[in-house]
Amino acid sequence: MRTKKQIFILLLALLAGIPTLSAQSKKEKKEQKKEAVMKLVESENYKIDVNTAMPMRGRSIPLTSSYSLEIRNDSVISYLPYYGRAYNIPYGGGNGLNFKAALKEYSTETDKKGNAVIKFIARNPEDRYEYRVKVFPNGAASIDVNMQNRQSISFQGELEVKED
Repeated sequence: MRTKKQIFILLLALLAGIPTLSAQSKKEKKEQKKEAVMKLVESENYKIDVNTAMPMRGRSIPLTSSYSLEIRNDSVISYLPYYGRAYNIPYGGGNGLNFKAALKEYSTETDKKGNAVIKFIARNPEDRYEYRVKVFPNGAASIDVNMQNRQSISFQGELEVKED
């Protein structure tokens, strides 16, 4: 009878300790993700997969195809859809936000909340694009694009983090 009582108390103690163990591992995983995200941003070699477009007018548009913004050292590969008003574009609509160009005025800083804020300018024969990318510690990202010949547009997505 006494051994059953001891086993019961031991099991209760183990069950009480399990949530604290899992909470620590969640906290550790969160820290590891934050470090991996910041390392990627600092490397200037990353890709953001976009899943929502938010034009200036109208509601947000969930994207079903795979769109992305990729930074590779000194260049940007933008494969993003455009929804909005264009003021001065080439005949036939042009390429919109689908281009590869050199980065200009690239800067990275960290705001008060620990988010990485990346700003850069890209040009192609069609337009001049000012990007402001905000990457959160959990890997979520928001992209704001201002253009000279079109209305601004924003996107939401996720930083592509390669798991080890």
